[in-house]
Amino acid sequence: MKKLLIVLVALLGIGFVGLKVADYFIMGGEQYYVKITTDGQREDVKADAGENVTQYKYSLPGYDKDGNEKQMDFNAFKDRPLRKNAYLKITWNKNKGVTSYEEVTKSELPNAAKEKLD
Repeated sequence: MKKLLIVLVALLGIGFVGLKVADYFIMGGEQYYVKITTDGQREDVKADAGENVTQYKYSLPGYDKDGNEKQMDFNAFKDRPLRKNAYLKITWNKNKGVTSYEEVTKSELPNAAKEKLD
């Protein structure tokens, strides 16, 4: 019984680590910071369910915590453009590109990225 419990705990541990590694490679990634300087390019598209959806396409320079630049191409599925002069923290994955973004304040930017964005 004790051996079975040890084996179950070990398997759960291995599974948890495997999920974390898979999550990083599928959805996780490196953090970049951008400043919204345009209204984006508006596109009206049909969603899979058939309804019309508005999206705004952006292509902006992003900077990591060390100030290294990478072009960030992403879409915002909103009925209006993203707010100009807003700062975004973007998660970029080498296999998927931009996987997520969230608005941050200027004080939350790493210094090297802040210098490049102002």
